[in-house]
Amino acid sequence: MQEFYQLYQELLIITLALTVVIFVSVWVFYSLNIALNYLLGACTGVLYLKMLAKDVERLGREKQQLSKTRLALLIALILLASRWNQLQILPIFLGFLTYKATLIIYVVRVVFISDSTIAPETLKAPPSPSKIGELIDLERKC
Repeated sequence: MQEFYQLYQELLIITLALTVVIFVSVWVFYSLNIALNYLLGACTGVLYLKMLAKDVERLGREKQQLSKTRLALLIALILLASRWNQLQILPIFLGFLTYKATLIIYVVRVVFISDSTIAPETLKAPPSPSKIGELIDLERKC
């Protein structure tokens, strides 16, 4: 469970750092209004991530499957943005997706760091062509 909490903390920190960097960039290159719309979406994404983590934490002990009520958060925000003229849907939606960018960054980092930290002597040699042929024959028979 400790690994789960460490992963959650790491994802939360990366998401908040990305949010700050993107918010400032949007403010500089576009306008404060668009940046605030982005920030609203990003805060909703962080809340979604927290709800997801709480749901995953309960999985197995109290629940057998994840609930889908988290999506109501995004749907309500998009409906609010479509009704209120001050809000813009695209920056809000892209802000919400900031947590997805965090997941992509995390996965890419883990894949490349874990590949570079493996000692070359621990890697297995690729299968010989005869073994590959045997596997293909076995697959055809099944």
